Amino acid sequence: MTPSQRLMRGVTALVVRAPVLWRPLRGLVARNFDRLAPEWDASRVSPDRLAPLAAALAAVGVPPRRVLDVGTGSGAAARLAAERWPEAEVVGVDLSPAMVAEARRLAGSPRERYEVADAAKLPFADGAFDLVLLNNMIPFFDELARVTAPDGCAVVAFALGDRTPIWVPPERVRAELERRGFAHAADFSAGAGVALLARRRTVS
Repeated sequence: MTPSQRLMRGVTALVVRAPVLWRPLRGLVARNFDRLAPEWDASRVSPDRLAPLAAALAAVGVPPRRVLDVGTGSGAAARLAAERWPEAEVVGVDLSPAMVAEARRLAGSPRERYEVADAAKLPFADGAFDLVLLNNMIPFFDELARVTAPDGCAVVAFALGDRTPIWVPPERVRAELERRGFAHAADFSAGAGVALLARRRTVS
């Protein structure tokens, strides 16, 4: 792994274990991705790396009206969702202003919107999105659950499986989501990576 990749592997392990540690680390993470932004799409985005995410999106079922891509980077996952669901509004958020600038530059549709935002405190209402995506992203499970509508879906994907610098074992992701009212729907393996799909239970 490169020094940047080792950094993100360490940050991910710390923050998933103790989310309170995110506050002192987020500036470092933002600067790291600001530095990588100019070459990110060309060097780290490919159909093979998007294959696990694409497999999970194909299983979502009812087309979502609003999609949120958390940790959007240069917007590849958001663009994939916008292509799959031409009627959906797709919002991508990232902590890195330089990444958001790249995502805006590469946007393929006026239905895509990209904003600078912290995944640990998203600027959206409860239940605002029918589908929430995390592709190679540190999961902040409370916020993910908060912004996912009842009967909505969450997709969590890791492009290179356990070799992904930002990596959380799927069994941990599944358990955390289930504790927050999601039902596990399916697992996917495609390309070199893995993904899972979960559906938020309807509040009775």
